[in-house]
Amino acid sequence: MRTNLGRRGVLAGACALMASVAAPAVVCAQGLPGVRRAVLYNLHTGDSFNEVFYANGQYMPDALAEAMRVLRDWRNGEEHPMDPRLFDALHEISARLDTGKAFQVISGYRSPSTNAMLHARSSGVAEHSQHMLGKACDVRVEGVSLRDLRNAALDVGAGGVGFYPVSNFVHVDVARVRQWTGV
Repeated sequence: MRTNLGRRGVLAGACALMASVAAPAVVCAQGLPGVRRAVLYNLHTGDSFNEVFYANGQYMPDALAEAMRVLRDWRNGEEHPMDPRLFDALHEISARLDTGKAFQVISGYRSPSTNAMLHARSSGVAEHSQHMLGKACDVRVEGVSLRDLRNAALDVGAGGVGFYPVSNFVHVDVARVRQWTGV
């Protein structure tokens, strides 16, 4: 029996094949409408995440769970639900930067005890940090200037953006839109 797929069928099959093969994050993220991918590397644990977390109009629970594990509090291993909009923001930032390189995670979720310890050491750590709510991460991207990373995050407009040139990271959160510069 012979099937005539036509041009649309061939294109749909090609897209499905592209999605199933290991491809650069940018190709998958930007080449397939409605597909969102995050690429993360936790500098403290060595854990990484490079998966589609949103497709076919919905978040992928297993992928989000794995991404949340990568963003856990590395000081005590505590995990916390992360706001999926944070991954949406990172996806959009990556698309604006036109890079498939991983976000190097300096800090994701922070437990209340970790945040209290860091706040006691530095006035630059908010007492009621968005990190404790699962709405923030501090990142950088190899080969991308912090200024370009900050500008891409500001362009996305998903929430707060902190620029820390001395500490070498950009804070991204999905709380209210605001910006600041730290050390």
